[in-house]
Amino acid sequence: FLCLHFSSKTIVFGITTLSSSGLTSDPNSGLIAYPAGCVVVLLHPLKNKQSHIVNTSRKPFSALAFSPDGKHLVTGESGHMPCVRVWEVGGAQVAEVQSHKYGVSCVAFSTNGCYIVSVGYQHDMTVSVWDWRKGTVIASNKVSSRVSCVSFSQDSSYFVTAGNRHVKFWYLDASKERRVNSTVPLIGRSGLLGDHKNSVFSGVACGRGPMASSTYCITSSGLLCLFNSSRQLDTWVDLKTTSASCLMVSEDFIFCGCADGVIRVFSPSNLQYVTTLHRPHRLGVDLQTRYKPGAQYPNTLALTFDPLTGHLTCVYNDHSVYVWNTTDMKNMKKMYSALYHSSRVWSLEVYPELLDPSQACLPPSSFLTCSSDNTIRLWHMDTPTDLLRIVYVGENTQHLQDEGEAAGADGKAGIRVLRISPDGQHLAAGDRCGNLRIFGLQFLDELVKIEAHDSEILCLEFSPMSTGVKLLASASRDRLIHVFDLEKNYSLMQTLNDHSASITAVRFTEVRMVSCGADKSIYVQTAEQTAEGLVFSRSHHVVEKTTLYDMDLDVSRTHTAIACQDRNVRVYSVHSGKLQRCLQGSSTDEGAPLKVHMDPSGTFFATSCSDKSICIFEYETGECVATLFGHSEIVTCMRFSQDCRHLITVSGDR
Repeated sequence: FLCLHFSSKTIVFGITTLSSSGLTSDPNSGLIAYPAGCVVVLLHPLKNKQSHIVNTSRKPFSALAFSPDGKHLVTGESGHMPCVRVWEVGGAQVAEVQSHKYGVSCVAFSTNGCYIVSVGYQHDMTVSVWDWRKGTVIASNKVSSRVSCVSFSQDSSYFVTAGNRHVKFWYLDASKERRVNSTVPLIGRSGLLGDHKNSVFSGVACGRGPMASSTYCITSSGLLCLFNSSRQLDTWVDLKTTSASCLMVSEDFIFCGCADGVIRVFSPSNLQYVTTLHRPHRLGVDLQTRYKPGAQYPNTLALTFDPLTGHLTCVYNDHSVYVWNTTDMKNMKKMYSALYHSSRVWSLEVYPELLDPSQACLPPSSFLTCSSDNTIRLWHMDTPTDLLRIVYVGENTQHLQDEGEAAGADGKAGIRVLRISPDGQHLAAGDRCGNLRIFGLQFLDELVKIEAHDSEILCLEFSPMSTGVKLLASASRDRLIHVFDLEKNYSLMQTLNDHSASITAVRFTEVRMVSCGADKSIYVQTAEQTAEGLVFSRSHHVVEKTTLYDMDLDVSRTHTAIACQDRNVRVYSVHSGKLQRCLQGSSTDEGAPLKVHMDPSGTFFATSCSDKSICIFEYETGECVATLFGHSEIVTCMRFSQDCRHLITVSGDR
């Protein structure tokens, strides 16, 4: 999470490594806003409803903050030549300026709402102040250190930046006096750090009310520091924690976010300790479990406080969000919580509609996702933030704490692909080490574990119920396809080794199995009943001139649509193996289709492209009917809902 903000209307948090720069709030409407790729989500936690702001430039948001009146939102972007944009909370863009080269690490409105300050990434080395209503930069300067957070003083006469061995006070009044219809150097004075000159400052906040002349900082090593009006580090307090990452200051309290889910509260006037607040869920928690001895808790990454309602909003490094009611500090209550994937999301599966609804193991409109954080999560489509269940694969909870720590030394953590059996009873999950697990969907308990492949499993497929046999095929980067017999407790029935490179997709038809891979080959295997049982043998082999990324069957299961590197989707006959049609797979020349998926009605197919866009085409005509975007990384999987009304996508952006 990159940022969390609370103005009088809204709280904001964002994705990727958090800094205090993204913390702001607006207590008039109780909204929470957070960046999710190229989208800002505005969430009302008590109603559990969302609205959105979409960045048409397709650059991911990196920082955001609310105006003091809560009517506008300022955002920063990452990527080449990013813009700082101002939006109405309703969604319309009202201003933008481009003054950075590589990315924006933090943004903030002045307390009077007239100016915006933006700080670039470390290599950008620029801090700029601009009059957002005129769209012009009025003052700018260089900063040599990495800056992670910024805060305006109560009277808007100065602001403070903090970062690696850096606390600096920037004075607007002095800069405005020197302005002559052009950008002038921003006047700055370094804080007097004394013995703490080598500290990394992870949070900064200017005082409010009687302490308006003071400035508070927090160090990553766990010190709360008070700077007086002379920029002198006057007082500091040890937070008794291994690390600290954020703080929030009101007239009455200082909230310090620390490791292991700890939030300590102090008095602004003298840094007197007040209390330590409740911690969130433990890592690896079952949603029905409250406590476990020796439990680990996620680190606090960002927080914000609404003094009017007493609501404290916190983001933790397992990408969970909590809203606490702190009106009674000794008996604080949870108002809202949401637990999200903390690492790359690889696959998703929508629960099928069964002929006999009484046989269903999961509620209608349910879907499951899997991630490199070693979890499988069950969601409800009508309320996507409503997490129904978490299945933890393995005992190592370190995978839950953000992507940098989750990948592990070998980078092979996590579940790579999911598939639900046609009868809705079993879930197959393949991981990045080649293990195949079977879960019962009634209780989501692990039934079978098979060390199936030497490398990560890339695709799984159950045979359709109409075939009369119950099979599961798994294909991997090790170039092998294994076929398992469900009626014999998933025992290995056959191994196929025709491919010479990674197998990207495998599908069953009535009596055939089709596979494609990075070796540019398509193999059609036909099932034959022998004395030894069912055996697949090769009936067709097609070689293309381009890499084949993904494949899906049409509604009749007689043709297969294959996403190709040359930006086309080729349709082949399963019976003859011959090319029937060649369709456009991308709406632009910039992206090749990486994934293809047919809707349940057979009317449309969707492709996800290397330029991070999603295109929807009519299957019969090949006409592009929609181009979608919003993810900041490659889309790794997509599925239409069973009623064909929605398309769900997951991505490497978590």
